[in-house]
Amino acid sequence: MVNFLVTATMLFIAINLFYFFTTRTYRKSYFNTALFLKLFSVLTVILIGFWLLYYLLSLKGVILVDSLSDPQPIEPTFLDVLYFSVVTLLSVGYGDMVPVGSARFFALLQSAICILLPTAYFMRALDSSEKSQ
Repeated sequence: MVNFLVTATMLFIAINLFYFFTTRTYRKSYFNTALFLKLFSVLTVILIGFWLLYYLLSLKGVILVDSLSDPQPIEPTFLDVLYFSVVTLLSVGYGDMVPVGSARFFALLQSAICILLPTAYFMRALDSSEKSQ
């Protein structure tokens, strides 16, 4: 039963995303598939690059702790570092992993890049929309 509900929910999300990207009910709406795929691929490469960077930094010492008040090092497995990189890319973090040392700078850099890139995408899409009218 749970598997059915998970599948139904994923299908519901997929249908809504398809509807969002294909329906132009608003006269000025604009979606550029090539620009979206470019943004997605650039963000994916940035994710992989920072994932590798964090992993390489972890070989030199501790880069992730579970809190600043009582810092317990987190074992930097590939999956933990990937999780940290994804959470940093998509948000400002959950707080379950806190970067320390040089990883703090790179986490700030990754966050800034991943906030500015989608903003630039939307500005570009808006500009393309205005030029096409």
